[in-house]
Amino acid sequence: MSNQQKVAIVTGASQGLGEGIVNAFLARGYRVVGTSRSIKPSQNPNYVTFAGDIGNPETGRKVVELALERFGRVDTLVNNAGIFIASEFTNYSEKQYQEILSTNLNGFFHTTQHAIGPMLKQGSGHIVQITTTLVDQANSNVPSVLASLTKGGLAAATRSLAIEYATRNIRVNAVSPGIIKTPMHAPETHAGLASLHPVKRIGEISDISQAVLYLEDANFVTGEILHVDGGQVAGH
Repeated sequence: MSNQQKVAIVTGASQGLGEGIVNAFLARGYRVVGTSRSIKPSQNPNYVTFAGDIGNPETGRKVVELALERFGRVDTLVNNAGIFIASEFTNYSEKQYQEILSTNLNGFFHTTQHAIGPMLKQGSGHIVQITTTLVDQANSNVPSVLASLTKGGLAAATRSLAIEYATRNIRVNAVSPGIIKTPMHAPETHAGLASLHPVKRIGEISDISQAVLYLEDANFVTGEILHVDGGQVAGH
């Protein structure tokens, strides 16, 4: 099997944004490795899946190894896996705290560490985080300190990694969504959620996958937090 075709790894790939990003890369002609706890086996020869908890350090290592074994390279890593729980700060449980840190931060850390090695070896690479505009524009209607704590950490890490690897041809960027129409949000909540955006609608999964592909093609862009949020970051 030729290893000249580009390869993307997508975490949290079984549904919602992750599934949309996987499909966008496949349509672009990439080979893809997708992972999540509940992901199903793939029959597509250009798409291989790995079921595992991204917060487990071994998952990131095994996913990267799988990409190298099946496709011979790693060009892009999309750290999409994440847990979002809106709650008053004092109502978060210890279990929720640990689960959110494990998925949002540990998953990013271990998977990215393993992916950078092959990127350095081949002389190029691109890493993308999915964050949230609540990091930049807190909203009392959506109290979510743990999202700000973890996704804000990813935004800062994005800029830091971009500078660390700028001279070694590895770009690092992030997409910062508003509220997107995914299985996370029941249809009856859409109208209320739309009111949280200046454009008065919620986003589509394709809005995020298109943003990821823009960053993939934008060779002079690194360290960027691209807001795809219906104007939320600008204010209300």
